[in-house]
Amino acid sequence: MLFFSLSTGVLCFSELFFIKEPHDVTVMRREAVILDCQAHGESPIDVRWLKNGVKVVENERVYHLSNGSLYISEVESRRGDKSDEGLYQCLAQNTYGAILSQKARIYTFAIQPMSIVVTEGSVARFSCKISAHPPSIITWDFNRVTLPLATERITVLPSGVLQIHGVQREDAGNYRCISTNIASRRRSTEATLTVTPGVASKHSIVIETRPRIIAGPQNISVSLHQSAILECMATGNPRPIISWSRADSKSIDVYNTKVLGNGNLIITDIKPQHGGVYMCRATTPGTRNYTVASANITVLAPPSLVEWPESLTRPRAGTARFVCQAVGVPTPQITWLKNGEKVHSNGRIKMYNRYNNKPFLDK
Repeated sequence: MLFFSLSTGVLCFSELFFIKEPHDVTVMRREAVILDCQAHGESPIDVRWLKNGVKVVENERVYHLSNGSLYISEVESRRGDKSDEGLYQCLAQNTYGAILSQKARIYTFAIQPMSIVVTEGSVARFSCKISAHPPSIITWDFNRVTLPLATERITVLPSGVLQIHGVQREDAGNYRCISTNIASRRRSTEATLTVTPGVASKHSIVIETRPRIIAGPQNISVSLHQSAILECMATGNPRPIISWSRADSKSIDVYNTKVLGNGNLIITDIKPQHGGVYMCRATTPGTRNYTVASANITVLAPPSLVEWPESLTRPRAGTARFVCQAVGVPTPQITWLKNGEKVHSNGRIKMYNRYNNKPFLDK
């Protein structure tokens, strides 16, 4: 860069440029992270950080280092403004101008696979969950080689869970999950599966064990037309049989429901009638020994007005009453507006529920 002065002629100084810029990073929740930013040019250089285009406010957990980098001591992935996930840029500025770095995103693995030890012939399960935008597809590597999404023994659920049934010695090794979307590809840390010899009696007779559900279904809320996944993974000797039923004794919708892998239930195109408590039963073949786990599916439905206020004509000092009724899951909250402004109860205006919880407005 060159600047001209009538009194001194030509003034030369070094161009402002980045020595280090931030890069995308994937971390676990509550881990520390450093986003690099170092600029070179005419001093003094002021470095500021932006998150999603807004200035980052320093606090005891998020602050600038002396070299201009941004340090976050414990990454948070909660919803809303308290989440550290997002796009970051550093802005370097001196007397002669300013430059803006490339964008870098912080991703958080909410769950990474953990090393486990299992008995040969039993089951193994690894979990993986990452916050990514747009949503990502989870695949798995075994000793750095891609695993198939589904085989007779191996199942990868859309939620990211890896299930291995009838574990064999050759299954021992290192596993990691891969999160892929249109924007990026992220790898978790590796987890080791250790396989120990199966337990047998001194006469080599297989010891029978009662069925045990090691990963049962969880309560979930699902919007209309979305899909629901109910996991059920059990161990036992001999291998348990997985079956599903509803607590209300209604039949399970066979048209929108299928079993994935060795007992996981997937319901597609969720409708109101799919709501309810589902029970997973793991039964020892040929016996009455079983274990049950259950979970509730709540089908979310957007608010819909079934009765709404009508225009009225009343004499001066008369009483006007408006009624409004809406349905939805969860139960909608009713707010009254007058000319676009929120109405508040006072001496003349009353809002209350009467007659089957229909909100009335008396004025």
